[in-house]
Amino acid sequence: MQRRSVIALAVLAAGTAFTPLALAQSGEVRIAHVYSRTGPLEAYGKQTQTGLMLGLEFATNGTMAVNGKKLTVIEKDDQGKPDLGKSLLATAYSDDKADLAIGPTSSGVALALLPVAEEYKKILLVEPAVADAITGDKWNKYIFRTGRNSTQDAVSNAVSLDQPNVHIATLAQDYAFGRDGVKAFKDALGKAKIVHEEYLPPTTTDFTAGLQRIIDRLKDQPGRKVIWVVWAGSNSPFARLGDLDLKKRFNIEVSTGGNILPAMAAYSQFPGMEGASYYYYKFPKNAANDWLVKEHQRRFNSPPDFFTAGGFSAAMAVVEALKKTNGDANTNKLIAAMEGMTFETPKGPMTFRKEDHQAMQSMYHFRVAPDIKPGQPIELELVRELKPADMKVPVRNKGA
Repeated sequence: MQRRSVIALAVLAAGTAFTPLALAQSGEVRIAHVYSRTGPLEAYGKQTQTGLMLGLEFATNGTMAVNGKKLTVIEKDDQGKPDLGKSLLATAYSDDKADLAIGPTSSGVALALLPVAEEYKKILLVEPAVADAITGDKWNKYIFRTGRNSTQDAVSNAVSLDQPNVHIATLAQDYAFGRDGVKAFKDALGKAKIVHEEYLPPTTTDFTAGLQRIIDRLKDQPGRKVIWVVWAGSNSPFARLGDLDLKKRFNIEVSTGGNILPAMAAYSQFPGMEGASYYYYKFPKNAANDWLVKEHQRRFNSPPDFFTAGGFSAAMAVVEALKKTNGDANTNKLIAAMEGMTFETPKGPMTFRKEDHQAMQSMYHFRVAPDIKPGQPIELELVRELKPADMKVPVRNKGA
């Protein structure tokens, strides 16, 4: 009987050697990726996941390991729902023994995840959620972000519009992403004047009433008249804006930031339109982007997109941090390594600002090709690369 007990204990011990906790302690780093694999921002989420895996491959020279530690990615689909995302991240940290997490896609979900990272004392590397509050008043020390924030979007977009005698109406979604984007844009303007703010439900497909309010407010303004749009998701207002032929009827222009290539197809209705983008595959010139463009084209028969570059950048940040800690995923060691860390990405170097862990990074002032015809594949021209030193991005986490 005693011999049987010893054998049973040995078998039990052998079984427990393969639990997530034991694995995490014996040769792997577990990374949870909480993102919108389904839901309204599905297209963005899937690009981020593709970029993340390509970035890990590139940054580890194909080994998917750092200092002998295997990198294991655990996928979690938050469906764009804050409560679900919160539960999934807690499960990833506790049951799955994730050493750190990346995500999510939606700003609304991200704000729900921040206190979970603080509760479990584990890093959440935010990519690509944009709201300023994430590294602003809702921030905690476990939060880092490779994705750009609303202010970086806004400051770079203001470059082409902030002139005297320019009157602007904004069109945005009525949630954290849209409202933070407009607030940051207003803060970035010094000369142009905001004359109307229009917020519509995030999933709306009926822009009629909102656009009419904008037209009524803008059409009789003097000088240059512009609708500045900050919008995410498949329900883009640009097709409707193009149908209205606002330039011809009221001399009203449209301006916006970059987006994924399918969403920017509608930009062909606005030749010469200027804005600023986080990424467009033809703009950056560096080894990481060269590899990404070549490999993405070879594997998927298409160029990498907006959020593919973001996922790739997050991967490079994680690998660089782990190299600095010799593969040690201890949270405090990672924080020490990442604060102030400069790392390469497809956009060139990024640096995590020590004060709020926001990645300082380049943005791209673009122009839609002036000779483009409606329905043609989108073609952007680079006006100017806006480097971190060119943009005044305030620290907003005071008192967080």
